[in-house]
Amino acid sequence: MINAVGNPQTLLLFGGTSEIGLAICAEYLKKGPARVILAALPNDPGRDAAVAQMKAAGATEVELVDFDALDTDSHARVIEEAWKGGDVDVAIVAFGLDADAEELWQNQRLAVKVAGVNYTAGVSVGILAGEKMKAQGFGRIIAMSSVAGERVRRANFVYGSTKAGLDGFYLGLGEALRPHGVRVLVIRPGQVRTRFSAHVKEAPMTVDKEDIAALAVSASDKGKELVWAPGQFRFVMMVLRHIPRPIFRKLPI
Repeated sequence: MINAVGNPQTLLLFGGTSEIGLAICAEYLKKGPARVILAALPNDPGRDAAVAQMKAAGATEVELVDFDALDTDSHARVIEEAWKGGDVDVAIVAFGLDADAEELWQNQRLAVKVAGVNYTAGVSVGILAGEKMKAQGFGRIIAMSSVAGERVRRANFVYGSTKAGLDGFYLGLGEALRPHGVRVLVIRPGQVRTRFSAHVKEAPMTVDKEDIAALAVSASDKGKELVWAPGQFRFVMMVLRHIPRPIFRKLPI
């Protein structure tokens, strides 16, 4: 239960070793101690470090739950295990997969895998976590989308299309859950300095994971439904959305 001063008592991170997800949990822990549940791949080498990071950040308890995004049949069990110790106040959906953009659109198996992780698995855990929070009568879901999904570009259209789908789903889920006391926040970052983006050239308006974390906690506390990171991206995308396709395809983005 979120306490009297608005601080969550239990956090659930889907993508338990995600740098951005862990940064969001750490930002919450600055406000007060909480129990943290990390849902991560069983063989993820970063699990122990993630647990240590959360304990150092002030978590009262850290639990690990085995979570394979592609094994959607197991997701109901993952949710039940996460909720077995009581209500979950905030669920953070921060897992994702990317690959070389040119290989992606020419490699059917890889494209389907990326779509399965980035979109299908996000839908799966969103529905299941949403049902639990609906039954609680409260809760917050924070979903990591991307500006790549706001207007999908030729340069990374497979990845961008998965984020477009995820974005639309969580915005809709927020509308569906709103009457039941549950709030959903969608975050659309540009490039973030993490291991995930280390292989690509740094783009303008690149931000640190701590910037995303501070924005996520602040926006969720205010009940916002959608934010860009950095905020200037909102205005950039307002322009890009309306550029005619023949011109858009010539832009160096």
